[in-house]
Amino acid sequence: MEHFQKAEDSVLMIEKWVQMEPTLKVGFTTRSGGVSSSPFNSMNMGLHVADNYDDVLTNRTVLSDIINIPLDNWVMGEQVHGTDIVVIDQNHAGRGARTDQDALEGIDGIITNHTNILCTAFFADCVPLFFFDPKTKWIGVAHAGWRGTVDQMAMKMVNKLIEVGVNTRDLMVAIGPCISKLNYEVDDRVISNVPDQLKEKVVTRNEHGFLLDLQQLNKEYLVEAGILEENISVTNYCTYNDKEMFFSHRRDHGKTGRMLGFIGFSQEL
Repeated sequence: MEHFQKAEDSVLMIEKWVQMEPTLKVGFTTRSGGVSSSPFNSMNMGLHVADNYDDVLTNRTVLSDIINIPLDNWVMGEQVHGTDIVVIDQNHAGRGARTDQDALEGIDGIITNHTNILCTAFFADCVPLFFFDPKTKWIGVAHAGWRGTVDQMAMKMVNKLIEVGVNTRDLMVAIGPCISKLNYEVDDRVISNVPDQLKEKVVTRNEHGFLLDLQQLNKEYLVEAGILEENISVTNYCTYNDKEMFFSHRRDHGKTGRMLGFIGFSQEL
């Protein structure tokens, strides 16, 4: 079952979570429904690519209107392919929302239990990780490329949520649209970072090198961290495969836009 369902042309939402908590706004943007020009057409959400500034702000406003969380309440990390995580509150509102210059420095993971503040991260093949505890209302999002994945960002997010009082048996996690194993060819340098005991599950050798399953590797770390398998949702979407729906850094040779993964509680439906 695909948990990421189209709510609008420009947005996929995690329907199962939204049904559980109607004020929860959680999902992943597509490349459709915005105003950016090629090669960022049309719903590019990233200011750190060479897109027109006003177009990106317009695109962000489109999403803001859909989810009913003001742009000035969004929070964005710098995203350095690391595993640093920050706990945010209203004092962080607006960081990175209108300029890259004040994004949270060196941050790839964001968690909060505050209402009307949006945790966000950018993607164009890397793995989006979404976290939601229906009991304590702690939520979060993390960016995990191959480096963040092998450095166990998934497990570190779980541990950070445990620190603030979340029980792993209650925590729900969704692995969002990213590049699939069939399209993610890597070399020995990357594979050498994958634990030997997991290689059989996530690595396949081909004629040019290796295919790495980033989604499955993140799932393995989540289970190891104590998340129940039935509480882990994995999308079927591949950013590389679906050119009409997603940007892909690898497919588009680096000249492309960014989707936004987001999660937050709005003050009203």
